[in-house]
Amino acid sequence: MDDDVHGGLAPAGRVRSAPSPGWSARSRLRRLLAEYAPGLDPGRPGVRVLLVLALLAAIVGGVLAWRARPEVQPLAPPTPVAGIQAFPVARPTPAPDPTRAGEVVVHVTGKVRKPGLVTLSSGSRVADALTAAGGVRSGAKTGALNLARKLVDGEQIVVGPPVGQGMVAPQAAGSPASADAPLDLNTATPAQLETLPGVGEVLAGRIVEFRQSHAGFRSIDELRQVTGIGDRKFADLRDKVHV
Repeated sequence: MDDDVHGGLAPAGRVRSAPSPGWSARSRLRRLLAEYAPGLDPGRPGVRVLLVLALLAAIVGGVLAWRARPEVQPLAPPTPVAGIQAFPVARPTPAPDPTRAGEVVVHVTGKVRKPGLVTLSSGSRVADALTAAGGVRSGAKTGALNLARKLVDGEQIVVGPPVGQGMVAPQAAGSPASADAPLDLNTATPAQLETLPGVGEVLAGRIVEFRQSHAGFRSIDELRQVTGIGDRKFADLRDKVHV
């Protein structure tokens, strides 16, 4: 019996191990590929068709993605809340009128045809003011009035100062002043004023210009307001002039 058992076994060295499950699965896969692979090959024309279809699919996908992009919507203005006052909008300050800023107003009086207020452009001169007032009356003279002087806003220009009550007639031109006949500050000519002690041509012109711009001297003390006449010179002149 032992012999039969041993006799039924394969001889030593010829015993084969049973195939593993993984090996058999791979073998079947190989057989299937070998059997169906020729039918799956699309060939060159088929590859071209597949590439064209892939390109079309990419284009369609890009267009759909572009149309599906989010759009920015403008924000609506905030709704005002009752009880809350909005801040006022700052408004620019209007610029000054250049026409008004470049004007001067002067008062022309005396021996002119149209005395009164005259409005002229900045930089105008005394001669322009006299022209705007109608000019000097026939027979009147401007005297020592500086026609080339630039106008100052608000000033008064007097042509031929009126002779006040009680004024004496002016002395002859060039006649020296004496203690018995003092010069009238409101009627003396520049040449007569130059006969006063310490008064030259420049100072005489300043006295006449002050007289014309202030409508005459009202008192001798107003000589102190003339440029160039200090306390010492005023003391020398006070007994030699009158108003």
